[in-house]
Amino acid sequence: MEYSGRRRKHRDPWRLIVRSTVSFVCVCLAQFALFLLSSFFNSSNIITLLFLSVIVLLGLTVIGRRCKRLFGLRGSAPAFVFTNIVFMWCVYLVAIRQAISFPLDILFHTELIILLIGLYRIISGDPGFVDYAPISTTGTFLEGSELPTNIYEGSPSVESSLLLQRVRYCKYCHAHVKGFDHHCPAFGNCIGQNNHFLFMILLAGFIIAESCYILGASQITTASRTLDSDGQKVVWTVTLATSTMVFSILQVLWQAAFLAWHIYCVCFNIRTDEWMHWKKYPEFQHITHPQLGETGTTRYRNPYDKGIWQNLKEFIEAKG
Repeated sequence: MEYSGRRRKHRDPWRLIVRSTVSFVCVCLAQFALFLLSSFFNSSNIITLLFLSVIVLLGLTVIGRRCKRLFGLRGSAPAFVFTNIVFMWCVYLVAIRQAISFPLDILFHTELIILLIGLYRIISGDPGFVDYAPISTTGTFLEGSELPTNIYEGSPSVESSLLLQRVRYCKYCHAHVKGFDHHCPAFGNCIGQNNHFLFMILLAGFIIAESCYILGASQITTASRTLDSDGQKVVWTVTLATSTMVFSILQVLWQAAFLAWHIYCVCFNIRTDEWMHWKKYPEFQHITHPQLGETGTTRYRNPYDKGIWQNLKEFIEAKG
């Protein structure tokens, strides 16, 4: 029986509205909490604000998980990302735009447009879903299950061919994806061969846009500290600029680390899923022959690593 990889299903519009509304409320609560934090600790340095903001956001995450269990409310991660983008853009227009230069303003809005277009493409696009007829050597391979891990090069089976194409199974999408790296909850889609390049472009775009935002907000907060030292009252827009700047710094920190990891993976031609679960995939297992009186050991090896330059070339050429 032929198996078709996951395709976009028509979702219940009311369910989508409810989940998007939950995400909207979560964004508002998180940003309001950071606003209150910046109001109460407006004289604190940025390191203190970052530390306290992490605690507040972790606390809100715990509360959100409790509410999910108690009331069954679920948000939409893509809607959460989109709402944050819109919220930061509104704050930028109200509180920050007048303090930055025209070229930086153009750069910020250009990145914002690119992010929205890229976000739509990666959410709605095909990461590399594969259609095939899974027939195991025993005839018992079930539809939708993971590819067997006892397939080696040279086997004539369909699964062997798929493994050699680096087709992996996503348990969230219930589908097989070529070049599967990971399932991204923020984008609601798998990251595979067709959209891995776009995913990295989006990560870089977020970092650039948020860095522009931080630069503009820092000018506002620096001026406000001068007013505060003179005994003048700091307006609410300055506090809002400070809280969103702290949020943007936290975003940049984890996004930069995540982007660095993916650059490493591209340079050495390894996927996140393969690195974490290499023992599931036989091509990554190098079994040493035991000496007399010893037991054999299984070590990691990467058969796809052809050198940095060749790996980069293959990655660019393979993008969808």
